[in-house]
Amino acid sequence: MSELTHFDAQGQAHMVDVATKPLTRRVAVASGRIEMLPETLALIEAGVANKGDVLGIARIAGIQAAKRTSELIPLCHPLFLTRVALEFKAASPICPGTVGVTCLATVETVAQTGVEMEALMAVQIALLTIYDMCKAVDRGMLICGVKVMEKHGGKSGSFVAG
Repeated sequence: MSELTHFDAQGQAHMVDVATKPLTRRVAVASGRIEMLPETLALIEAGVANKGDVLGIARIAGIQAAKRTSELIPLCHPLFLTRVALEFKAASPICPGTVGVTCLATVETVAQTGVEMEALMAVQIALLTIYDMCKAVDRGMLICGVKVMEKHGGKSGSFVAG
């Protein structure tokens, strides 16, 4: 197992120096879901939620979040992102009596460091936006299962979740 890279020899947090690393194409895919009542999903799919196009607004929120990750995660490098794409689909229920929406975010760049945090941020904020837009009808929604599904590029190579 590798050691933690965000700490110096004295154990103090620091931003990792990536100056000597080569520019490579980096891709990360993250996913997560939000569980809700069937009636809530029906409102989303029909496009009749009071606040508007829930998934369209969540997509824009996720894109914005990916672009601003370094402003919120203290040791993340600011990156020039070349692509941010979010997909949503209705998902089979995990919890009895609920249904869900799955969000899949793909983030790409050509940089000296990866984009896993940007993909995770995109998913989290997109799902939180769905919660915000639907909380008037369903305060019991549950955000769960947010994780990196795959990452490619850089010295550590590829990772694909099992």
